[in-house]
Amino acid sequence: MTPASRPRRHDGPLAERGGWSEILWAPALLFAAIARARSFLYSKRLCASFEVGAPVVSVGNLAAGGTGKTPMIAWLAERLRARGLRAGIVSRGYGVSRETGADPAPNDEARMLAEVLPDVPHLQDRDRVSAASRLVDQGLDVILVDDGFQHRRLARDVDLVLLDALRPFGLPAPERGGAPVEAPLPRGLMREPMTALRRASAVVLTRVDAVDEAALEHLERRIERAAPGVPVLRAQHVPVAYRDARDPKRTRRSLGDLEGLEVDLVSGIGNPGAFELTARSLGALVRSHRRFPDHHAFAPGDLDGLGVERAVLTTAKDAARLEGLPEIEAPERLLVLDVEMSVTRGEPILDALLDALPPTQRSRERASIHEGLHG
Repeated sequence: MTPASRPRRHDGPLAERGGWSEILWAPALLFAAIARARSFLYSKRLCASFEVGAPVVSVGNLAAGGTGKTPMIAWLAERLRARGLRAGIVSRGYGVSRETGADPAPNDEARMLAEVLPDVPHLQDRDRVSAASRLVDQGLDVILVDDGFQHRRLARDVDLVLLDALRPFGLPAPERGGAPVEAPLPRGLMREPMTALRRASAVVLTRVDAVDEAALEHLERRIERAAPGVPVLRAQHVPVAYRDARDPKRTRRSLGDLEGLEVDLVSGIGNPGAFELTARSLGALVRSHRRFPDHHAFAPGDLDGLGVERAVLTTAKDAARLEGLPEIEAPERLLVLDVEMSVTRGEPILDALLDALPPTQRSRERASIHEGLHG
C-alpha cells in the first residue's frame, strides 16, 4: 500500500482555520441544534431514561476521540473489586463486525479490556439499555458504561466526563499557530458544548503530565464557568511496561530498555500525538510515526516498509487489532506499550462517588428476605 492510498486522518485539516473545512460550519450548526434539543427533551423528561435495577457509572467525553476512557473503566473496575462489588461493562462497540445469527466480534477496546480484566463481563451492543439489563440478570453489582455521556436513554448514578488536557476540545492546535478550533461535529469534534458538563458528577482532566500548570489552571477556570460546582480531577496515563507482541506469555519488560532504542511508531487512536510524546519521554528514538484514523481496521500493506531496520512500537489498542488479523505480516519486532490510569488529584472524590452507589435491586431483595427470616 502506497502512502497516498493509506487512510488519512481528518483531524489535521480540521484543526486548521480557513479552506474547505469552513464549509462544514453549516452541518455543524445543525448538529449543535439537534444536540441541544435532544438534551432539553431529556432534561424535561420528555424522553425517557431507563433504570436497569443496578447502579450505573458512565465514563464519557465531550469530544469524539481518545481521552482515556478505556483505562479509566479498568481503573474503576479494580476499585469496585476492592469493595467486593462485581462490575460488568457495556459499550456501543464501535466498529464491531456483526453477522446474522452470531454475536458481534469484539473490537479493539473489548479485546484490550478482556486482557486487563479477564473476569469482568463486557457486552457490546448499540442498545445499551438491553445490554445493561442482561448483565444485571447475571447478578452483577455495578454497570460501567464506556462512552456513555451522550447515551442518556440509560439512567446512570454517576457521570464521569474525561477531557484530554492536550486536546480538551478534540482537535490539536493549528500548525500555523493560534488557539484550537472549538466546533461541533463535523467542523470540529465536539459532541456537546461545555455547558453539558453541568450534568457531570465530576470532570477528569487526563494526560495532565503533558501540559504545563498555567494551561491546566486556565482550562479548569473555563470548566468552572461552564459548569459551576462540578469537581475537576486530574489524571495521567502512566506507561508501566512494554512487551513483544509475538510473546504468547505477554511478558512485561522494563521501560528502561526503550531508552536509546530506535523505533517506528504505528497508531490508530484518537490522540496519536500523546502516544508519540510518551514514547519520546521514555527515551525512545522515534524515527517515524505512521498515523491511521481512530479505530482503524488494519489491512495488508499498512505496515509495509516498517520493522526492517528497527523495532515498531504501538499501543495496546492497536496491538489488539493487529493481533486479531493474522493475514497481516507483522514486523519481526512489534513492541506494545502498556499504560495504566493514575488519578493524581481528586481520588477521594471518586471514592466517595463509588461508596455512595445504591445497592442493586436484587441485593435489596436478598436483604429483605434475610431480615424476614430473622424477624
